[in-house]
Amino acid sequence: MKTFIYLTALLFSTFAFAQDTKGITVTIEIENLLNNDGKVSAALYDEATFMRAAPLDATEAVPENKMITLTFKNVQPGTYGIITLHDFNENGRMDFEPSGMPKEPYGLSGAGVGFGPPSWGDAKFTVGEEDITLKITM
Repeated sequence: MKTFIYLTALLFSTFAFAQDTKGITVTIEIENLLNNDGKVSAALYDEATFMRAAPLDATEAVPENKMITLTFKNVQPGTYGIITLHDFNENGRMDFEPSGMPKEPYGLSGAGVGFGPPSWGDAKFTVGEEDITLKITM
């Protein structure tokens, strides 16, 4: 009987916790890709992890018709930044020219790509209480 009570309490607490952690869906739409080669990936960061640590979440997919839609689910309200990469050769990283310029297209959420390495100011956007869709240009 104690086991039944314990399992019932655990089940109800799990449902209660799951409802508290439900977050917002952030959808990324990218059009006008150069081709359908490789994969397109997106990484979600907060200010503390942006360009310094592993992303909070990441997703990838194969483009079709030179476009792609990627989704992050259960994102809590706050300020985030997204970096996208069209990894033509699927080696899992951005490739560079000898001059240091990127060989593969990338994009940022927020204000977009500036000159030089991506910055938090160019990438940041706010997640509120409703699902959002971001259009990113690469």
